[in-house]
Amino acid sequence: MKLRNINSWDLSPVEAVALQRELVSQVEGGTLPRVRTVLGVDVSYSRTEQTFTACAVLLDLPGLKPTDSCCGFGKVSFPYVPGLLSFREIPPLIPILKKAPRPDLIIVDGHGIAHPRGFGLACHLGLITGLPTIGCAKSLLVGSCEKPEPERGNMTPMTYDGNIVGYALRSRKGSKPLYISPGHLLDPEEAVKGVQMCLKGYRLPEPTRLAHKLTQQTRELGK
Repeated sequence: MKLRNINSWDLSPVEAVALQRELVSQVEGGTLPRVRTVLGVDVSYSRTEQTFTACAVLLDLPGLKPTDSCCGFGKVSFPYVPGLLSFREIPPLIPILKKAPRPDLIIVDGHGIAHPRGFGLACHLGLITGLPTIGCAKSLLVGSCEKPEPERGNMTPMTYDGNIVGYALRSRKGSKPLYISPGHLLDPEEAVKGVQMCLKGYRLPEPTRLAHKLTQQTRELGK
């Protein structure tokens, strides 16, 4: 996959915040294209958080069958700072993404525009790849929303600064909701559709569920 080199990664947290404020104007909405392939990405860390394992899994739709995967390892180069996840996780993902086939859609375990500066991990990754991206997180970062009713498929809007920035979706009956927001080239409602087409009976969508599972398996093999 060809990636855009839009910024340096050798930044301090203060510089990273300034860059987010600069790049957010490039984020666009849009409708979900025809999705035949979707890529899930995930980065896991050692207990000391000094090393990472990053994985990407490509799936075909509509069957959600994995067709390709790749992983990488290395030392963590950016500290954990709330709101700056992209500067911690995209550098580990870049070598993997360069090897991966170009998908129609990318889903990440993180946030998109539901972010203090409207520029979460999914937004940054969307600008670098030029692809529709979705942030599918397990917890709320900013804003507020009502909890969806417990039946599968129920959802409620997430609002921040008076705008709808995503939706809380009950992806499985009785499970905790997912917090979905678009990263790039998608509107909030379209991002929910993208996640819904990737559900397969688990709380998490298959692309990120399998990518996370692979990081865990790969780390265990490497011990």
